[in-house]
Amino acid sequence: MALAGLWWLLELAARLVPAMALPHATVPTYTHALIMSLGFLPLFFVGFLFTAGPKWLQMPEVSAHAVLRPVAACVSGWFLLILGTHLSAVMAGAGVALAAIGWSVLTHRFVVMVLRSKASDRLHAKLIAVACVIGAGLMALAALGLWLGHPSWLRLCAYLGLWWFIVPVYTTVAHRMIPFFTAAALPILDSWRPYWLLWTLLGLAWWQGAWVLLDFLDGLQSPVWMGLRGAVSAFAAVGVLALAVRWGLVQSLKIRLLAMLHLGFVWLGLAYALDAGSLWMQASGHLGGLGLAPLHALSMGFLGSILLAMATRVSCGHSGRALTADNLAWGLYGVLQLAVLARLGAVFWAAYSSQVLVIAALLWVVATGGWALRYGRWFGLPRVDGKAG
Repeated sequence: MALAGLWWLLELAARLVPAMALPHATVPTYTHALIMSLGFLPLFFVGFLFTAGPKWLQMPEVSAHAVLRPVAACVSGWFLLILGTHLSAVMAGAGVALAAIGWSVLTHRFVVMVLRSKASDRLHAKLIAVACVIGAGLMALAALGLWLGHPSWLRLCAYLGLWWFIVPVYTTVAHRMIPFFTAAALPILDSWRPYWLLWTLLGLAWWQGAWVLLDFLDGLQSPVWMGLRGAVSAFAAVGVLALAVRWGLVQSLKIRLLAMLHLGFVWLGLAYALDAGSLWMQASGHLGGLGLAPLHALSMGFLGSILLAMATRVSCGHSGRALTADNLAWGLYGVLQLAVLARLGAVFWAAYSSQVLVIAALLWVVATGGWALRYGRWFGLPRVDGKAG
C-alpha cells in the first residue's frame, strides 16, 4: 500500500518536473486505479478471511504457510504491473494475470471453507465469497485488456472492482464487526445489525456498479438518469450517516481505536453525498460535476481509513499488545485524513490541482509508510505477552 503510493507520488511529481519524466508502455492512471482498488485491498482481506473466517464458519484454523504462495503471487504480480507500466504492456498484463491466479487460489480455498462449513450462520461468509469470485474475474479481465490493447478495460475493472468486490466485502464485514466491537467497548450500546440493513448496504453498492457498467456500454448520461442516480446516492448518504450515528459514532470518539473505525465509516456516507451533488451538477449542465472527489472520498477516505483502523487493531492484538491507538497511530491516522482532504481539495482548487495532487500523494505516503515502518517491524516476532503466536 505504501510502496504503491510512493510510485504514484513519483509519477505525479514527474508531471510537474519535465526532467523527471518517466517512459510509459501503458496508461499510468489506469494502473493507479487498478492498484488502488484490486491491488493491496484484497491482500488486506486475506488476513481476516483466514483468521476470523474459520471462527465464523466453525472450521479448523488455517496456517500462514497454506496461503503464503498465492499471497506472494499477488504481491509479485502487482509490482510487475507497475514495472510493466513503464516497460511493456505484455509484462503489465502478465503481472495482473499472476495476481489474478494468486487471488483465484485464495478465493477457491475460502469458497471451499464456506461450502464445507456446518455453521448455522454463513450469510456474511457467503456474501464475501461471492464478492471474491467477482474480484478474481475482474483481475483476469484487466489482464486480458492489457494483452488485447484495451487499456480502458482497466478503468472499468477498477470501478467494478470497487462497487462489486471491495465495497461489498467492506460493508459486509462492517455490518458484522462494527456493532460488535462497539458494544464490546461501550456496553451501553447494543449490537444492532438486522439483515435487512446488510442487504440495503449491498444493494446500494451493486446499484453503483450496475451504473458503471451501463455507462461503459451505453453511456447513459441524460439529465433524467443523472437526477435519478443522484437521488439514490442522496438516500444512501443520509442512510449511511444516520447508521453511523446509530452505531455509536458520538460515543466512540472517546476511544481512539474505535473512533478510527467509526470515522472511516462516515466517509462512506460523505462519498455518497459527494456523488449525489456531482450527479445533480451534471444533470443541470455543469460538465464533470465534482470530478473524482466522490471516488477518492470512497477509496482514500472510507476504504483507507478503515484499513488503517483495522490493521492497527489486529497488529496490536496479535502481537500481544493492548488494543489501543497511541499518539503515533492517532497522528498517522490524522495525516491520512489530511491526504483525503487534500485530494478532494484538488477538485475545488483547479488552478493548482497538479501541485495539490502531489501534496495529497505525499501525505498518503507519510501515513501509510509511517504505519508500515512502525507496525511492520512487529510482524514475525514473538508476542510481547509471551503467549503462542
